[in-house]
Amino acid sequence: MERQGVVREFGAMSFIWRFAASMLLVFATYNPTDFSYYSWLRNGFTDDGLGPEHFVVGIVLIIGWSIFVVATQRSLGTVGSVLAAALIGGIIWWLTDLGWLAVGSVSALTWVSIICLSLLLAVGLSWSHIWRRLTGQYEVDDTDG
Repeated sequence: MERQGVVREFGAMSFIWRFAASMLLVFATYNPTDFSYYSWLRNGFTDDGLGPEHFVVGIVLIIGWSIFVVATQRSLGTVGSVLAAALIGGIIWWLTDLGWLAVGSVSALTWVSIICLSLLLAVGLSWSHIWRRLTGQYEVDDTDG
């Protein structure tokens, strides 16, 4: 249902956008290539030094991580996060056991871990919508404390 240009329904594309945003955050922070904040920061120590651009980008990444982690924690909780991570780990184990996924190298294992972390964050960002679709119940934060 669309109302005043805002899409209210949650669907596959909604999850894909959340997954893409999660991947952007995780890959921008760290990946095995030289195109990440981690590599840029590490090179800043050895090259011309660190500047305000390193600080600003670092703060933007911290803000992004804070939003994604807090949303995931509130949505899934500790037990849900552990169960989701265990499920993702089990799927990786299963794919490895079937021979569909070779994790013999550190680089390959790093890529798989980054994708899994992105998936976990995307599920955390989407879980309230998924829960409402499955059960018809809304999740509401109780802020009176």
